[in-house]
Amino acid sequence: MNESVPTEPFRPADDVTHHVGYLLKRAQAALRGAMDKVLREYGLTVPQYATLELLALHPGMSNADIARATFVTRQSGNVVLRGLQEAGLIARPATADQGRALPARLTEEGQSRLAAVQAAVYAVEERMVAGMEPRRIASLLADLDHIASALEG
Repeated sequence: MNESVPTEPFRPADDVTHHVGYLLKRAQAALRGAMDKVLREYGLTVPQYATLELLALHPGMSNADIARATFVTRQSGNVVLRGLQEAGLIARPATADQGRALPARLTEEGQSRLAAVQAAVYAVEERMVAGMEPRRIASLLADLDHIASALEG
């Protein structure tokens, strides 16, 4: 026999500091602050680090692709790419083979810097979920993905 559990319609808490959105923003701000702190020691910002991680996984991404994936505007993405290029961490051709996109790739220095900083960033994430059971982390990831999907469309 399948019994369904009655569900009540969602109602936000009376105290705004207990709303899902507020707590998500608080967690995001805490994560950003912790990441800013460790990345500063390596001369990187969060968008720069995210760009290096993405380019390690997907060499040749365009500015538009990177901007979307790092949640910044195209203009901001271009500023990030220029900074990384000036620092010798990425390389882009002077002209595009097709269209206007200039595919970016990590340089050897970019790969080295990324490898050096990854352990520090991953330690932040480990600290963030310390004490949580692995199954709860898996559920949290699924819930966060569901939240993003629900709001994206």
